[in-house]
Amino acid sequence: MSKPTLLILAAGMASRYGSLKQIDSFGPHGETIIDYSIYDAIQAGFGKIVFIIREEFLEKMRTVFDEKLHGKIEVDYAFQTYDLTKFGIDQVIERSKPWGTAHAVMSAREKINEPFCVINADDFYGTDAFVKMAKFLTSEVADDNMSLMGFQVGNTMSDHGYVSRGVCEVDENGNMQSVTERTNIYYVNDDQGKRKIVYEEDGVQHDLDPETRVSMNFWGFTPKIFDVAESMFTDFVPKNADNPKSEFFIPSVPDYMVKQGMADFKVIPTASKWFGVTYKEDKENVQQSISQLVEEGAYPTKLF
Repeated sequence: MSKPTLLILAAGMASRYGSLKQIDSFGPHGETIIDYSIYDAIQAGFGKIVFIIREEFLEKMRTVFDEKLHGKIEVDYAFQTYDLTKFGIDQVIERSKPWGTAHAVMSAREKINEPFCVINADDFYGTDAFVKMAKFLTSEVADDNMSLMGFQVGNTMSDHGYVSRGVCEVDENGNMQSVTERTNIYYVNDDQGKRKIVYEEDGVQHDLDPETRVSMNFWGFTPKIFDVAESMFTDFVPKNADNPKSEFFIPSVPDYMVKQGMADFKVIPTASKWFGVTYKEDKENVQQSISQLVEEGAYPTKLF
């Protein structure tokens, strides 16, 4: 089987963060968060990187990544655009933001013919997640057997505000039964002053066990996902043409496939601690966490 590909979603401008965090510096030699994901992917046995970006970012991304990755791993780029004709949709719809993460994945169809992993550009996932996903994509994956990395929600929180997570319901075989997007997860103190995790729905707080498995947009797919996503997208667009904030998210595709009996999605457990920069205030914490990993020998001082 060919080596799997890593598809990195890097088209968003990150409104809450306030800058193009995909190319911000976090490591001791100016490394980006993406650099650590790419390093882990190379070590785990991935054979190609595909970046999903906006076309206007191409030269900047090439300046940052092409030279340092030359000879280490194949690199390619795909563009997330507003053109719907490539998906068989003739309707012209004015929008100020793209159609969401599943639409971004669909935009890479012409670049990927092998099993692949999808990640966010601005999330630090840890070595364990890449090793486990590479093993799955080279030994287990099939059109009816795909996967997602299941992080413990307690390892994915921000101290600076709410986060959105895909909360997974897992059956006795370790397969996803459903994934529900919770858009308002945060810390509160209980009656004893001890910090706990809750999510808010319709103005009501609900406790969330810190070990609950959540999706951090770390998925293992075959190209079959493109066919299913495009079929769903052609139905999604007309229904949401008048809603400029509507987005076609990745979890909706696996969720549909599971409920239709089209595929199982194995929830691969990892105890890795996720680092992210949802908010600008998160940057210092991420830098400190990466510095600690470097000091412990988990990564070299200079990646590339």
